[in-house]
Amino acid sequence: MARKTAPNFEQALSDLEQLVETMEQGDLSLEESLKQFETGIALASSCQQALQKAELKVEQLMEKNGELLTKDFDSE
Repeated sequence: MARKTAPNFEQALSDLEQLVETMEQGDLSLEESLKQFETGIALASSCQQALQKAELKVEQLMEKNGELLTKDFDSE
């Protein structure tokens, strides 16, 4: 049996945006709306987890001698 893999962040975000557009049209039955909502929650959770992992990775890359190096994004 094939195992379902989680979509990458960009695909999950795109799927979520499309799902929201479909739901906003208001043409779905209550049952289908609930299914779509459940799918949307899973996609949003996947996106949130991917962003948290990316944030942790950035923090790890920016860390030096146990201290987080921070830099402003302001241009000089």
